[in-house]
Amino acid sequence: MSFDEKLEEARDGQGSMKINEMEQTKVSLMRTYVESQDPSSRDPSSQKVDDLMIRRFLRARDLDVEKASALFIRYLKWRQTFVPNGSISLSQVRNEVAQNKMFLQGLDKQGRPISVVLGAKHFQYQGSLDEFKRFLVYAFDKICTRMPPGQEKFVVIGDLEGWGYSNSDMRAYLGALSILQDYYPERLGKLFIVHAPYIFMAIWKIVYPFIDKNTKKKIVFVEKTKLSSTLLEEIDESQLPQIYGGKLPLVPIQDS
Repeated sequence: MSFDEKLEEARDGQGSMKINEMEQTKVSLMRTYVESQDPSSRDPSSQKVDDLMIRRFLRARDLDVEKASALFIRYLKWRQTFVPNGSISLSQVRNEVAQNKMFLQGLDKQGRPISVVLGAKHFQYQGSLDEFKRFLVYAFDKICTRMPPGQEKFVVIGDLEGWGYSNSDMRAYLGALSILQDYYPERLGKLFIVHAPYIFMAIWKIVYPFIDKNTKKKIVFVEKTKLSSTLLEEIDESQLPQIYGGKLPLVPIQDS
């Protein structure tokens, strides 16, 4: 069976795009409430607000309409101020892109785009976190546009080989976590953390309490001896990056 045939079979079995009756009722309630609080959500010129988008925010708050609505309204206001032009341009994130630390290529067996982040290539620099946050939005938006029909999530391989204290950036880690959980909820399908050095665990202990329970379930620390077998359970060899024994070269996020 070819990779495309396997992918189609996985999509058929996954049913991730189907909204059940209870969810549909809550989606309708939340849409009505959000539109009453923020009429801009009805504006055709604004970012598309479809039922699946609303469902992601609902699922992030365990289908609690009130909590999900509050999160979604905050997201709409953030998007209007932080991304006023609708997207982040490459010229706005040149310093971050120059670090050549994030890549996008291939799909896992469920059709989720695969991003690779090389932690040892991240260095903090003087000034605010604004460019780093813009880079995250640039990257997440690009990943979302690479999702095939019937898919809402992506996979990240966070590679910490060579990571040291010079790469440690607590403000960036917490900023990334906030953007992922608050503004791109239920987009992360799985995060594989590979080649994690012992010294990283000190940082992880500080970050861990800020990770919500839904996100925690998606994080997997992979043992070095089981790296290839673990990734191949989720990713076909034809779609796995070459650095992990697959067939695909790494493609910088800006070139993907």
